Amino acid sequence: MPFRRRLGGHQGQTWWLLAFTAPFIAGLLVFVYVPIVWSAYLSFFDARNTVTPTHYVGLANYRQLLGDPLFRSSILTFVGFAAFIVPATYCASLGLALLLDGIKTGQAFFRSVFFIPTAVSYVVAAMIWRLAFFSGTRFGLANSVLRQVGGENVNWLGGTNSWYWLVLVSLRLWLQAGFYMILFIAGLNRIPVETYEAAALDGATGWRRIRHITLPQLRSTSVAVLMLLLIGAFQAFDEFFNVLGSMGSYPPYGRPPLVHLYLISLGGGQQDLGLGGAGTMIITALIVCFGLAQNWLVTRSERKEVG
Repeated sequence: MPFRRRLGGHQGQTWWLLAFTAPFIAGLLVFVYVPIVWSAYLSFFDARNTVTPTHYVGLANYRQLLGDPLFRSSILTFVGFAAFIVPATYCASLGLALLLDGIKTGQAFFRSVFFIPTAVSYVVAAMIWRLAFFSGTRFGLANSVLRQVGGENVNWLGGTNSWYWLVLVSLRLWLQAGFYMILFIAGLNRIPVETYEAAALDGATGWRRIRHITLPQLRSTSVAVLMLLLIGAFQAFDEFFNVLGSMGSYPPYGRPPLVHLYLISLGGGQQDLGLGGAGTMIITALIVCFGLAQNWLVTRSERKEVG
């Protein structure tokens, strides 16, 4: 069989596959992988206001970042933010998926209602949260609700309090829960109905059914959701920058890594792309480490269950 015919596959299916995937692969290479490799290269050079490296500085950019107390505190900001948003989004999206899976009428309507916020821009949502919901004035929605139940006005984004965490977590939770709900619904649809019927015959209902059947069957989906949530927490920028940036100065633990890198490498009209590249590599290394740790924990729990 000629090589060209074998490469084309049955009825030219391979060529069609390449034709449809080539634009995506080209975009992935140009806009994702090439910038990552170039950022890693620039991190070892002094590149100010240019994407072309000037002179080699070795690990100087890495030492400057790791020696910066504000950058180290930004890592703690990520840890704190992830500790709130990852379990909150996971539980909310799983709970919504279970609720919608249990109803028989209006399921498509409620799916659309909870999924629509994912189409809203982070910038627009941040402005609404800051100016309308948690403005800190007596006319803000949150303070109006508090007064109705006998509470007092709260300065959500000012002062020395930490109420801004509630603003940030609720904002991202509203934007993300619907998307991960769809992933969990897809996972629930893959569970055979016969499995639930057999469990019902054995008396497994309610929480016992969720614990012993639903959650184990959703293990692969849960791993993917947790990984995406963790990566998304590392990429937190818009809500912090647009909500807290309006305060003039960021509160303690209010500058995640990307905001800090923006302020020191691109702020003030100076583009220190070498420093920014070093920060990108540090964040990437942290994501890989957290991902490997999560994979190890999941693999260990699976082995315990099998054993």
